Amino acid sequence: MTDTLRDPATSSDIRRYQHFIDGKPGSGSGEVIARYSPVSGQVVAEYAAGTEADIDAAVLAARNAFNSGVWSDLPGLARGRALNRLASVLRNHVDELIALDAAEVGTPQRVARGPVEAGIGQIDFAASLASTLHGEIHTNLGPDFTGLLVREPLGVVGLIVPWNFPTLILCQKLGYALAAGCTAVVKPSEFTSGSAVRVAELALEAGIPEGVVNVVTGYGNPVGQRLAEHPDVDLVSFTGSTATGQRVLESSKSNLKRVSLELGGKAAQIVFADADLDDAVEGVLFAAIHNQGECCVAGARLLVEDSVADEFLDRLAKRAGDLRLGGPDDEADLGALIHPDHMRKVLDYINVGVQEGASIRAGGGQLDHPEYAQGCFVQPTILDNVTPTDRVFQEEIFGPVVTVTRFSGADEAIELANVVEYGLGNTVWTKNIDKALTVTRRLHSGTVWVNTTIDGSPQLTFGGYKASGYGREMGKAGFEEYTQIKTIQIRTGTRVGKFGLLS
Repeated sequence: MTDTLRDPATSSDIRRYQHFIDGKPGSGSGEVIARYSPVSGQVVAEYAAGTEADIDAAVLAARNAFNSGVWSDLPGLARGRALNRLASVLRNHVDELIALDAAEVGTPQRVARGPVEAGIGQIDFAASLASTLHGEIHTNLGPDFTGLLVREPLGVVGLIVPWNFPTLILCQKLGYALAAGCTAVVKPSEFTSGSAVRVAELALEAGIPEGVVNVVTGYGNPVGQRLAEHPDVDLVSFTGSTATGQRVLESSKSNLKRVSLELGGKAAQIVFADADLDDAVEGVLFAAIHNQGECCVAGARLLVEDSVADEFLDRLAKRAGDLRLGGPDDEADLGALIHPDHMRKVLDYINVGVQEGASIRAGGGQLDHPEYAQGCFVQPTILDNVTPTDRVFQEEIFGPVVTVTRFSGADEAIELANVVEYGLGNTVWTKNIDKALTVTRRLHSGTVWVNTTIDGSPQLTFGGYKASGYGREMGKAGFEEYTQIKTIQIRTGTRVGKFGLLS
């Protein structure tokens, strides 16, 4: 449950959240986590600090709801109607959800709006899939033999949601899990738990039964770890860093549960000389700084063809210098990084890049914002002359930093794009359709954009290659992640004497 109280010392609103288990709020141990705004440094929210016992209670509620059939046994059309109601209720609260995410993430509301609205769109599309869950019948196996392949909901799923796009990533997991007939336990980030609790509350308001959507707030250890290892959870869907994803995978061995991992990225933006450079400048910059660069598919590596590199970088640096940084209520292009430790990590990477030989083409340091003295603001930064062996080329920075490496032809560009351990997304900028199709087929990533970037639709499946994880979200494949197939084999007629047994 959510309460909003005003702190007399700061005159700011502090939202206080409890867990949401079996349709009811609960404070668990009574311990709380304070969320300090990365923009102002003031407390903007408090969340219940969950325990293993809280996860156990939430999993039990989800299991009871699943076993009762109150959700999983509904006809697909009925589940779809309930999800449509949920999408409608979320739209009625869209400004509230935007404000929550903006305040807790530290991003301007104008930046948070698109992802929140896209998340609600995920619920809409998932609703349309609920009635498509069907199997196959095989009638050509012989005159007396029929085979059925029945697709069923998987069961209780654990959804571990990161802090960068809280509502969007929750919805692109939860919507499909519910459409398939599963019940869920959600573990949001300890930095951005508000919207998850509100979505669970609003799901109940939309008529989704108690126990189907449960939320436990708290730290990765013990809450996330217990959810990953819990013997009565059938699947864990995790979005976050590759290192944490490996720990989730290790914890899942208790019951050999399924794991879907959407992990880190180091996307390349390949700009060919024949690209529309006006579009490419805007797209490259957007991909590098969207949500402060705290985005798994951020276009963090700019690969630009030699013949246009200097012109392109001059234009890119000028546009970067025009960007506005600010708080949730400002008309800004990007906000503050999630917390001070992360800001220091990003600044350290910039220093490492310079030590390795890179030159700073734009930005390069912390911004002392005139209105927010405690803000975790880092200037949009362009590091030029970066080589493939540099750490800033290979490692995920997760901030508004783009590295620049030049290439002389398509083969070299492809080799540079593929040389990192990640494979989540890449972008190609060219007006030559033959080149676009050839290059996209040779890039080792789950998504490739051409003349657009960080774009998408719920129908289009998303996921990674290599160290960026496995499993898929969104689209039909994302829906089927939450199902399993049962084979039913039927013989007709009498079987007496046909098994070779003694009578």
